[in-house]
Amino acid sequence: MTALALFAATFMLVLFLGLQSLNVNGGHKLMAAITSFGISASNIIVLKTMPGPTEGLEIAAYCLGGPCGILVSMWIHPWMVRKFGRKA
Repeated sequence: MTALALFAATFMLVLFLGLQSLNVNGGHKLMAAITSFGISASNIIVLKTMPGPTEGLEIAAYCLGGPCGILVSMWIHPWMVRKFGRKA
């Protein structure tokens, strides 16, 4: 269960970090501010879980969550901008 929690928390942390970076670079102020809440929540889970007893599976889950999260953030960001971004 710890491995799954670490994967999910790291996935979400990097997902929100990627979205925030894309939002800041694109000038989407509100969306960038909203992603900060996701970053904070995910980071709390990572920081509370990772210092505990970890073995190979937990470390692998932690390491795999990030690459998956950044790829998903790059994939969903164009949709988010169309749906929630600035209207010209």
